Amino acid sequence: MVQAYILIQTEVGRAAAVAQAIGEIAGVALAEDVTGPYDCIARVEAETVDELGKLVIAKIQEVEGITRTLTCTVVHV
Repeated sequence: MVQAYILIQTEVGRAAAVAQAIGEIAGVALAEDVTGPYDCIARVEAETVDELGKLVIAKIQEVEGITRTLTCTVVHV
């Protein structure tokens, strides 16, 4: 299982709607709107790195109101 945090910037005033829409996507464990340099943070899970990439590119980045994402993969050392 591959896990990652997706840091998301949105259009002004769209953070809550984006977080709600992302939270409904399969593979998203948690999505919340936050303060700071990013507007939303999502924790996602996928079986492989390739599936994680597809989740981010094909589903999350397609949500209306998103301007930029940054994927931070969880590592266990």
